[in-house]
Amino acid sequence: MKKISPITKLDATVEVPGSKSITQRALIAAALAEGDSILIGPLASEDTSFTMAALRAMGIEIDDNEFGRWLVHGTGGAIRAPEEDIFLGNNGTATRFLTSVAALGHGRFRIAGDKRMAQRPIAPLLEALRGWQVEVRSEADNGCPPLALNAKGVAGGRTVLPEGKSSQYISSLLLVAPYAAKQAELEVRGAVLSRPYVEMTLAVMADFGIRVEAVPSLHFFRIPQGRYAGREYRIEGDASGASYFWAAAAVTGGRVTVANVPVPSLQGDAQLVPLLARMGCTVHRAGQGIRVQGPSLLEAIEVDMGDMPDVAPTLAIVAAFAEGTTVIGNIAHLRIKECDRVSAMVTELRKMGADVEEEPDRMLIHGRAGGANLHGATIDTYHDHRIAMCFAVAGLRISGVEITGEECVAKSFPDFWERFALLAK
Repeated sequence: MKKISPITKLDATVEVPGSKSITQRALIAAALAEGDSILIGPLASEDTSFTMAALRAMGIEIDDNEFGRWLVHGTGGAIRAPEEDIFLGNNGTATRFLTSVAALGHGRFRIAGDKRMAQRPIAPLLEALRGWQVEVRSEADNGCPPLALNAKGVAGGRTVLPEGKSSQYISSLLLVAPYAAKQAELEVRGAVLSRPYVEMTLAVMADFGIRVEAVPSLHFFRIPQGRYAGREYRIEGDASGASYFWAAAAVTGGRVTVANVPVPSLQGDAQLVPLLARMGCTVHRAGQGIRVQGPSLLEAIEVDMGDMPDVAPTLAIVAAFAEGTTVIGNIAHLRIKECDRVSAMVTELRKMGADVEEEPDRMLIHGRAGGANLHGATIDTYHDHRIAMCFAVAGLRISGVEITGEECVAKSFPDFWERFALLAK
């Protein structure tokens, strides 16, 4: 159990680990590339360890012995069928991405995860892959892992992705599409959630030499045949991880600079910063990073978080300290994350005395200035790293906050507690 101690003064500069989202995309592009790649500043975490282990099982050589510098020996798209199952824990990104990577191989693949991963949907991706003549099925026939593939390569041509709750389906298909037997086209049905993550995928692909034609709505893509080109690739700091430090400034009225999340950023989650500005924070560019100064009074806002779901829990914490009702909308897809994050946030905020309403796709947080209605509580994390980290922020202002299962931060930010402790110095 981690006990959080309130602080009275905050003026800190921190760096955060490399972006998890960019690291996983760059790993796959580098693995499929022709030639070697060097990834500078990647995230070493539980999730990226699962991704690397799976790629190694598929025949990719990765040297991660040097801190902050990984050497990936690309295979030009050759994927080996592993002798054993590919186990990915609760890494939803890797499960979705590597299902398509496995389809490039020849032979039998089985992709599995932990208990929660077996509840997380992937059926739209499977249907789209079948449109490219990929033989893949959900073993439980419920549209969730474990998955079984009889891989024979990706045929290409036109396929349709049915409406789903994750942009990762789109990114998964895009990343492997250049290696299809004929030029691939992808039509996307329904709303495109988390658009910045799709745009991030397109940017990483372009950086590795593949430029995709996309309509502005991101409902149709034409992907040229080709191979990624190995290169040196620098990964920016993780904006989701930075959100907890910016939020710390907001709720305490202090100042925090995150030195390695640039402006502009590839990451949609960096758009939390303008939201904090709307709530009263002062924001400045500081070198290669972003500085946030908290106000004397935070004000409530209404916001659509469909494009940046991973920082919705962070915003919910800040909202509990803001005067008025904050409406956090378009977040139904948070229910299929590492846990049901909507329900988890509502439950744990209520433990602290917050007045919160839960609806299917939004939260309404009736805040009081400075968190006047809040008190300490023992917070359950549901084995979800983001729940643990965002409630740590609340403990900087409210005494008596204790967090159980705090080790779950290893999924994306292994030394979070050490870096978070720097705020008190």
